[in-house]
Amino acid sequence: MTNVLRIDSSARTGDSVSRELSTRLIDRLDGDTTVRTRDLSHGVPLLTEPTLLAMWTPAAERTPEQTAALAIADEFITELVDADVVVIGLPIYNFGPPAAIKAWADLVARAGTTFRYTENGPEGLIADKPVYVIVASGGVPIGSPMDLASTWLRTFLGFLGLTNVQIIEAGQLNVDPEAAVAAARDEVDRVELVSVAA
Repeated sequence: MTNVLRIDSSARTGDSVSRELSTRLIDRLDGDTTVRTRDLSHGVPLLTEPTLLAMWTPAAERTPEQTAALAIADEFITELVDADVVVIGLPIYNFGPPAAIKAWADLVARAGTTFRYTENGPEGLIADKPVYVIVASGGVPIGSPMDLASTWLRTFLGFLGLTNVQIIEAGQLNVDPEAAVAAARDEVDRVELVSVAA
């Protein structure tokens, strides 16, 4: 059984290109798979001072309130750790990632749990696995200096130990929508899927 974690972050639902392409990619995965969907558009708590203090408190010393404050963050981390494959839909909003996925990242990054600092610098603690990031943009050329979303997410995932990241482009959808969507579908169909042992 291959556990797939699907993370959606588009504020759009039925007509979202990143959601459509995520489904298309997951449908290509071979073998017996189970898909866990985390739709961040439903809302992600923002990082607060009480949450930070809870993160910095050893688990055995946390108050019930601190444990509750970390409940959703613990879910996010467990989903990421347990997955064999991760598929992330990442639209570009105003040159950067959606606020929901940035809030997700703030809750997932936890010193001593998902990364640690060493004398040689930070070290990710999440076992590497295939991560497919489907980046959709209206006008921003993906990978250009204007794209602050895909470069940020690749850096963040690498910080956690996830370096096997493939970016799938669905770029400049507002320039020539039909051609851009067709090209993105073709790219999804051609992407080399990494084999995962069941």
